[in-house]
Amino acid sequence: MTLKSPVFCFRRSALASAIVLCSSYSMAATVLEEVIVTATIRAESLQDVPVSVNAVSGDKMMEAGISKIEDLQAYVPNLTMSETGIGTNIYIRGIGSGINPGFEQSVGMYFDGVSYGRAQLTRAPFLDLQRVEVLRGPQNILFGKNSIAGALSLISARPGQEFEGLVSGTYEVETNEKVLDLMVSGPLTDDLGARLAIRKRETDGYMENLTLNRDEPQRDEQTIRLIVDWDVNPDLTASLKMEMGQFDVNGRQVEIINDQPSTSSTTQFTGKTYGQILDDTEIAIAGIPLATVDADSSVLNNYQDFKRSSNGDYSYNDTYNVTLNVDYAWGEHQFTFITGILGYDTEELCDCDFTGAEVFAVAAEEEYSQFSQEIRWVSPVGETFEFIGGGFYQKSELDFFDSIQVTSDILPQLLNAQDLQTLGASGEAPPFDVTGGLLGLGLGGVGDAGTEVENLGTPRTFSSDAELFSVFLQTTWNITDLFRATFGGRYSYEEKDGSRQLELSDLSTGEIRPEGEVDTVVAKNFSAERHDLKGSRSEGNFAPSVNLQYDWSDDVMLYSTASIGYKSGGYDARSNASPEENEVRAIQNTLNPGGAPVIVGSFEYEEEKATSFEVGAKTTLLDGAAELNVAAFYTKYDDLQVSIFDGTLGFNVGNAGAATTMGLELDGRMALTEKLMMTGALAFLDFEFTDFENGQCYQGQTPDAVSLSGTEYCDYKGKTNQYVADYSGNITFVYTTMVSKDLEFRGGADFVFTGAYNSSQNLDPSQEQDAYVKTNVRLSLSDVAKGWEAAFLVKNLTDETIISYSNDTPLSSSIFGSTGHYGFIEAPRTYALQATYRWY
Repeated sequence: MTLKSPVFCFRRSALASAIVLCSSYSMAATVLEEVIVTATIRAESLQDVPVSVNAVSGDKMMEAGISKIEDLQAYVPNLTMSETGIGTNIYIRGIGSGINPGFEQSVGMYFDGVSYGRAQLTRAPFLDLQRVEVLRGPQNILFGKNSIAGALSLISARPGQEFEGLVSGTYEVETNEKVLDLMVSGPLTDDLGARLAIRKRETDGYMENLTLNRDEPQRDEQTIRLIVDWDVNPDLTASLKMEMGQFDVNGRQVEIINDQPSTSSTTQFTGKTYGQILDDTEIAIAGIPLATVDADSSVLNNYQDFKRSSNGDYSYNDTYNVTLNVDYAWGEHQFTFITGILGYDTEELCDCDFTGAEVFAVAAEEEYSQFSQEIRWVSPVGETFEFIGGGFYQKSELDFFDSIQVTSDILPQLLNAQDLQTLGASGEAPPFDVTGGLLGLGLGGVGDAGTEVENLGTPRTFSSDAELFSVFLQTTWNITDLFRATFGGRYSYEEKDGSRQLELSDLSTGEIRPEGEVDTVVAKNFSAERHDLKGSRSEGNFAPSVNLQYDWSDDVMLYSTASIGYKSGGYDARSNASPEENEVRAIQNTLNPGGAPVIVGSFEYEEEKATSFEVGAKTTLLDGAAELNVAAFYTKYDDLQVSIFDGTLGFNVGNAGAATTMGLELDGRMALTEKLMMTGALAFLDFEFTDFENGQCYQGQTPDAVSLSGTEYCDYKGKTNQYVADYSGNITFVYTTMVSKDLEFRGGADFVFTGAYNSSQNLDPSQEQDAYVKTNVRLSLSDVAKGWEAAFLVKNLTDETIISYSNDTPLSSSIFGSTGHYGFIEAPRTYALQATYRWY
C-alpha cells in the first residue's frame, strides 16, 4: 500500500510545546528536527513560511489535556477564547467578532480545509488531531472566508501505512474528570486505509452550585470519526472523513463576583445589595405591606469563591460533518477538490440573572447547515513562477430562536415596587377606588408594571441564508535563488438574506399577547419592542496581498507582507428592537401617565475592512540547535463590527468606526542539552480604538452622549479593547532521560504568563484581571518498546484565580440601582493520572 500521507516530525512526547516541536539527537551534536506545516497549502518547513504561525501537535494536546480551543489559548500568545452567558468570544491580536449569532468569526477556523465559521463550533472538543496551526493576522487569500484577524487550521491524524492503535485514559481527581481515547488505524487492502478515533469525556466541574447542591459545569462529550483513504491509481487519491459529536454541559463556570448596595431612590431597595433585594424585600407603600420577595438564600453569595447561585442552565450540542478530499496529479501539477457538509443543533438555557432567584431565564435554540466546495490548482515548485489558484463556493442556512422567560413572581413583584416608588418615597397614602381596593394591582393603574410581565415570554426568531462565490490566485515569482515575491488576490461575492421577528407571549398559554400596557413595561424595563424585519444584501470585494522574502543566509529568512482583507456584513440576531426610532405607547390613565419610551435597536450591519503590514524573520541558530522567529505587525480596521450591550438585556450590532492593533511576536526553541529542551513564545500587543463614539458605558460612568431611547454611550477613542494584555507568552522545559535499559522518564513544566487585561467588554476598571503566571507540570514514565506510558499531571499548580470574561449583572443596575458583575472563572489547581498504551 502506498497511501500518500505526509510524514511529520512530531514525536510522541511532551517535548512538543507551545510551538510544537520535536527533536532528534546524534552522538556529535544536538540538532532540531524540521517541523512541517501547511499554512500556505503546500507542506513547508515552519522556518520557510512567511507568516506568524504557532503549531501544536496532537500528541502534545493529548498529553497536556488540551481538549478544546479554550485550553489551547494558553500555548499561543495573542489568542484568546472564552465562553460568555449567551455566546463565545475568540480573539487574535485584540480583534474578535463579539457576541451575536448573526456574526461570522473574525478568527476563521478551518478543519481539514473546510471553513467552520460559527462561534458555537469553537466550543467543540478536539479529537485525534495531527496538529493545530494558528496563523495570526489577516489570512485573506488562501483562507478567504472572513479571516481578517487570523485563522486556526485543524488537521486530523490520517491513516498510515502500518497498523497501529492507541488507548488512553485520564482521571482528574478534583473534578472527577474521566477521559477515554481510542484509536485504530492501518491498511485494509493494498489501496485502502482507514483510521477510527473515539473520545469520551465526562467531568463534574469545579464550581459548587449552592442553590442546587451540585458541582458544575458537568460535561458529557463523545465524538467519533472515521477516515478512509483510497489510492485509486498512482495519480488519483481520495479521502472521506465522517464525524459525529455531542457535547452537553449542565451548569456553567460563572458566578456573581461583586455586588454593591443600591443607590436607588426607591425606599424598598436603598442600601441593599442585589442579593439582599432578592433574598428578603418587603414591598410596602405608606406602611401597608403588599408582598415579600424571598428567594433562596444562596443569592447572598455575591463574591468570587468558586461557588455560584443558580437555578440551573445547560447547553446541549449535536454536530456532524462529512468531508471528501480528492487529489489528482497531472504531471507535476496537483488538483484538489474539497467537499464539505457540516451542521449542528444547539439547545440552551441561560439562567441569565446569574442568581438562584428565578428572576428570568433565556432559552435559545440554533440550527445550522453548510455545504462548501473548493477547487485548487497547485503548480510544481522550483519553477520561476509558482502558483496556487482556485475557486470556492459555500451555501449556509442558520435558524435561531430565543426568548426571555419570566416564570416566577419575583420580577413582577420587584417591578411593582419600582412602579410604586414615587408614592412610597413621599409617604402618601395609596390610592383606593370606590370599593376600597388598591389601584394598580393588575387594574391598569399605579403599581401594576410587574403584573404585566407575569408569565412573559419574548419569542424571537432569526434566520440568515448566505451564498458565497470566490476565486483566488497566489503567484510566487522566484526572482533569484535568494529573493522571491508573492502576489495574491481573492475576489468574493456574497448574497445574504436575513429576517428577525420578536413578539410578546404568555408562557402559560403560548398565545401572543395583545398590544397594550405590556408593551410599555417591556420597553421601559427590557428595552424591547415587537418587530418583524426582513432584508437582502449583496456585496463583492477584492482582497490583495503582496509578500517579499529574502534568504539573508542559510540560517536567516526575512519577509514582509502587505494585505487588505474583508469581513462580510450581515444581520443582527440579538437586538431587541428595530433600527427605527419608535415610541412604544400603551394603555394610560390619570394616575400613571407612563410616558412613551423611545426604543432604537439594530438589524443590518456593513462589511469590515482590515489593512495589515507585517515584517518578520525566521532564524536557525547554534548550528541547528536553536531557532528564533520574530514578527512585527500593524493592522488598521475600518468599520469595525461590534456588538454593544443595550444596558438591559439586548445587544445591538453596528460598525464602530476604526481601530489599530500593533505589536511584536517572538517564538523559538532550543536544545539546551541532549536531554533538556526549551521552547517559548512571547507577544507584545498595543490596541487602540481610533474612532468609536457609541461604546458601552460601564456602571456609574458619566456618558458622553445619550440617544433618544435613553441609551448612554461612552467614547472609546484612545482606549484599548477587551482581552488585550501588554504582554503574554509561555515557556516550557522538558527533560528526557533513560532511567534503565527500557524505561524513559520525561518531566515537563509549562509556564504560561500574561500581563493585566480587562475581562469586560465595557472596559470597567473594576474588572481588570491581574497579571499572572500559571504553571502546568507533567511527569511520565514509559517503555517505548512495549508501548505503555504512565503520567501524572498538575494544571495551574500555583492555584491562580483567573476570570476569563465578566459583565454587568443583568437588571441589577438598570432597575434596582445596585452595581454588580458576574464572571466566568477558569479552573483552579487540578491533579490527573494518565495511562496510555500504543501498539504497532
